[in-house]
Amino acid sequence: MDESEHNSRIEKIAEMILSDNISLDTQEQHVLKKYHDFVTENYHLDQGSASELVNEAFLYLQLKQAPDIDPLTKGDQFGAGFS
Repeated sequence: MDESEHNSRIEKIAEMILSDNISLDTQEQHVLKKYHDFVTENYHLDQGSASELVNEAFLYLQLKQAPDIDPLTKGDQFGAGFS
């Protein structure tokens, strides 16, 4: 998967999180399961890769809310996995 597709997937998951009005620091497994299931079914990723993508989506949203930071261009500074 190329970087553009990876970023697109993160943005799709982020949109779902926002539309569900989920707290960005949630650790509740039953809440996160919805997004893990979506990723494994739609992107055909294993559990580890699915968890990583979901975590990146939450991190993306947290960085997006931070002042003066563009997470897509500065995310690599935070080890976010997207840049």
